[in-house]
Amino acid sequence: MSTRPISIALAFAALLLAWPAWAKGTNPLVCGSCHDQGKKLRNSAHASLQCSTCHARHEQYPHPADIPKPACGSCHAREAQDYSQSVHGQAARRGNASAPDCSVCHGSAHEVVSTTSAEFRKTVPDTCGMCHADIAEQYRSSVHGQAVARGVIEAPVCTTCHGEHAILAPQNAASPVHTTNIPRTCAQCHANVELDRRFGLPPDRVLSFQTSIHGLALKAGSETVANCASCHGVHDILSSSDPKSTINPQNLATTCGKCHPGAGSRFALGPIHEVPGGGEPRVVGWVRAFYLVTIPFVIGLMFLHNVGDWVRKLIQRRITWSSAAAGAVLRGEFRTSEPGELRMLPFERVEHVLLLLSFIVLAWTGFALKYPDTWWARPLLIWEDGLQPRGLLHRIAAVVFMVVAGMHLVSLIASGRLRRHWQELWPRISDAREGLFNFAYNLGLRRAPPQLSSHGYIEKAEYWAVVWGTVIMASTGLMLWANKFILRWVPKSVLDVANAVHFYEAVLAGLAIVVWHFYSVIFDPDVYPMETAWLTGRSVKRKPREAAETEEGAPESPDEENAAVNPAGAKKIPDEHPPN
Repeated sequence: MSTRPISIALAFAALLLAWPAWAKGTNPLVCGSCHDQGKKLRNSAHASLQCSTCHARHEQYPHPADIPKPACGSCHAREAQDYSQSVHGQAARRGNASAPDCSVCHGSAHEVVSTTSAEFRKTVPDTCGMCHADIAEQYRSSVHGQAVARGVIEAPVCTTCHGEHAILAPQNAASPVHTTNIPRTCAQCHANVELDRRFGLPPDRVLSFQTSIHGLALKAGSETVANCASCHGVHDILSSSDPKSTINPQNLATTCGKCHPGAGSRFALGPIHEVPGGGEPRVVGWVRAFYLVTIPFVIGLMFLHNVGDWVRKLIQRRITWSSAAAGAVLRGEFRTSEPGELRMLPFERVEHVLLLLSFIVLAWTGFALKYPDTWWARPLLIWEDGLQPRGLLHRIAAVVFMVVAGMHLVSLIASGRLRRHWQELWPRISDAREGLFNFAYNLGLRRAPPQLSSHGYIEKAEYWAVVWGTVIMASTGLMLWANKFILRWVPKSVLDVANAVHFYEAVLAGLAIVVWHFYSVIFDPDVYPMETAWLTGRSVKRKPREAAETEEGAPESPDEENAAVNPAGAKKIPDEHPPN
């Protein structure tokens, strides 16, 4: 007896049973009566979909043979767009038959596993290893690979760092593993407070890198400076306790020596990731504490001194001197027609101009190196990828600054006239008395002002502060400039101290210039709007022929005043312009 009529009857019955499902969209269970994909689909990420979602003309039976394979991009448009721009998509367009597509990485559409599951993440290295076998082997032995093998779902896999569908070449600036983006990529885990706490990771690694010399250079766009991968490795990242790790203390000299030849060959390099107050050498903390006390104290005294002086002179000029000044002029007590006192010789004015220009450039470029994100640093970042103008201009200005210091020293040795002028700036015991009495007068603690020397404590404080600052800034700056050489001979902690001193001394110098020097040459009512001695050599100050009040013990005759100003017995510089 033939079984064909029975088969037809059974098929017809199956069609009748499946008709309600076809009316709404084919049920995978019904399709599974003929296709085993239905059984696989029940455990996949597509389990909630109807077969008709992907399979067109499914209601025709037998199914047409010319139906195209469903495109993943019809539902996953964004992922498909990312893939088309990736290295894999580009390779596929060039005709590379080995280039992976959706099914290579995700498996058959009926067996797709959720990408958020531990099962899928654990298989990612093996999937990528089908094409990148050597790299996958390095990854498996790394701290990340070992964590994944233990079932730590939060541990990074290939797609965590390289991306999922939009995988770009490392040379592409948009790639998460491009040199400039690596710290941000590593920060996904190492700047995550919850993950750091859960797995006992140091919480300051990303922050300490960002505030370091390397991090600041990288933030400004440098592509050659060291980043996380430069020291820790790329795929073969190991614990620092592992003898094979590139950051094992025994291997640091080799790792750092790639950029700093000889570094750590004679002394231990010490801690690398340092943040203020934690992990840094103790002496760096002492330096910071010293300056954090000294800077507010010194600048605060300067500010009080100058505010008091300004208020005193404001009261005198606007209230007390309103009528008295007119009478003094009529009596000839003011030298209104005579030239001001000669303050700077021609060679000194040249030195001052060079010092002025170099200091401005040093301050601008130096703080731009420290704070590259600020608006005033942005003009210097335009050509950062090529010329790196911040560092270049900073070093040029530093050379000019040191040359000026050398010019000044040589001039004092070679020129007796300049040397005699310089002697007027030599500190005396009476300077402390003048400064104390004048400060008390500015604060309203004394009624009468003291008699001040022609070159008194104000000018001397400025001059010797420049001398001190030049020595400190030049010595520490040269150490930082020649860091590759320095690291051959001294521990890294010495450079850390030099870096801290250089920064805080720059802050102190910049504030002192604004608060102390700018007041003396711009905001002081005696010279406002500007003391022109640095241009003409002569001061704009006009003094009365005879002081209305003199302090007890102050010099009263010209000879006594000259002797007080120049204790060495040298004659005062005449008022006429001297030759160079």
